[in-house]
Amino acid sequence: MATQIDKEACREAYNQVRDDNTDTNWAVFKYEGSMIVPGGQGTDYEDFKRMCTDDARLFGFVRITTGDAMSKRAKFTLITWIGENISGLQRAKISTDKALVKEIVQNFAKEFMISDPREVDEDYIRTELKKAGGANYDAQAE
Repeated sequence: MATQIDKEACREAYNQVRDDNTDTNWAVFKYEGSMIVPGGQGTDYEDFKRMCTDDARLFGFVRITTGDAMSKRAKFTLITWIGENISGLQRAKISTDKALVKEIVQNFAKEFMISDPREVDEDYIRTELKKAGGANYDAQAE
């Protein structure tokens, strides 16, 4: 059966993360059978990380504050998590299913496909987003 997505519910979760007036900084989209649905939202990145288990395959939309001495700004990332225990067929399918998620999650600075728990580390993601962000004025603060 072809994978489908609950567009309305997923768009609502996505917009919560994008909204500057909420504290929500991550949303997860997970599989329920052949349907992709919101799987949780939160304000603590560690809660998001705990969802990235060896038996999980999910998409995470995350807001991370980056910047330097001159400016702070919100950056968004799309993280595709594929746990170590996910079968080859499900691994292959997640790549095509990502197109459904990207119909909703359209604005992000960098995309990650991760299966190593060390790469879900918030500092690693922040560093990669900073690299993607362009100008860095920290060197001028001396």
